[in-house]
Amino acid sequence: MQLDDLLQRYFATTDLSGVAPDTLSAGIEHCRVDLGPEEDRGKRFALWSFLHMFGSAPDLDVAFESEEDREAARNFMDLLAASEGDEAG
Repeated sequence: MQLDDLLQRYFATTDLSGVAPDTLSAGIEHCRVDLGPEEDRGKRFALWSFLHMFGSAPDLDVAFESEEDREAARNFMDLLAASEGDEAG
């Protein structure tokens, strides 16, 4: 899954600067619905990561059955947090 493809699918654009708040909310909700039945681990992780970047990801124990996937998600969150710290400094 490519970021541009996800943006296009859920928000009908790859440029979020012009997305109306209602469209943003609807796209996030659509993504949350798609996450629920997704069984492919890679796609599930991509959807969860996408939602995480919008502050809308479900808790790890809800999103992932395996501890390995939960640990990968924790690593992803740590990497994002570290990159945000780099921007501030």
